[in-house]
Amino acid sequence: MKKITYHKLVRDKIPEIIEQAGNSCRVKVLSEEDYLKHLDAKLDEETAEYQQSNSLEELADVLEVVYAIAEARGSSVEELEAIRSIKAANRGGFKKRILLEDVTEV
Repeated sequence: MKKITYHKLVRDKIPEIIEQAGNSCRVKVLSEEDYLKHLDAKLDEETAEYQQSNSLEELADVLEVVYAIAEARGSSVEELEAIRSIKAANRGGFKKRILLEDVTEV
């Protein structure tokens, strides 16, 4: 038998999937404070995986973590989308590929 230590936040069905594969695992339910810390770490992990692969699947993982963070901080996905939409309407998105090189202040 080989034991692998992860100590990381995983999707809800992962323990079930592990057990269906004939393996066993130990899990614990995090406190709200620890959950937020692990979500922040998960966002870093998923972002790094996306940046390495540029795959749509990894980008979807980033989005799933962002949604979980919003909900864990007391907002809804709909609220998050509304804020994103307002910011896009007021400040624009990123479709024009504008790189700000410098600003001369007067």
